[in-house]
Amino acid sequence: MPVETSLPDYLSEEFSLYLENMTSLADPENPDLLSNYLSNLFDQLKQMPLLFSGMVDQLAMAISTKVRIDSKNLAKVELNAEPSWAQIKPFVGVHADARACITEIMTHAEHDLKTAVLLIHFYNGYDATPLQAEEAEQEQVDGYDSNNYNNDYDENY
Repeated sequence: MPVETSLPDYLSEEFSLYLENMTSLADPENPDLLSNYLSNLFDQLKQMPLLFSGMVDQLAMAISTKVRIDSKNLAKVELNAEPSWAQIKPFVGVHADARACITEIMTHAEHDLKTAVLLIHFYNGYDATPLQAEEAEQEQVDGYDSNNYNNDYDENY
């Protein structure tokens, strides 16, 4: 059974933006939409590495296909309190064509890069399956017996 991890508070706002953007572009009728968008986003970032300063969700999207995160080992790091980049960096691999860009971001916007990597890490482990209702709540809903229910509504209205 996988370990359930909750999203740390310091990532909640950015994660919701990232999640919304990623899911809105994941169109089953146009499966290339997301990959094309991410590719174009990275091309823009490569031209201007600090383009998404302050827009961590966009930075995460732009680098999502260019970084490989060792999530299995990163999950062992305490992430409830915001970690430093030095704690995260050993678990991040960068594609060869993105190294110069990522290095520039790391030099000038380390906090944004760290946050973007954490967004990707949590997104990769995110389970979008709706939660099932608690048994007590379900019993309450199922417990209404229509024969014993006092119906004051006029059915012939």
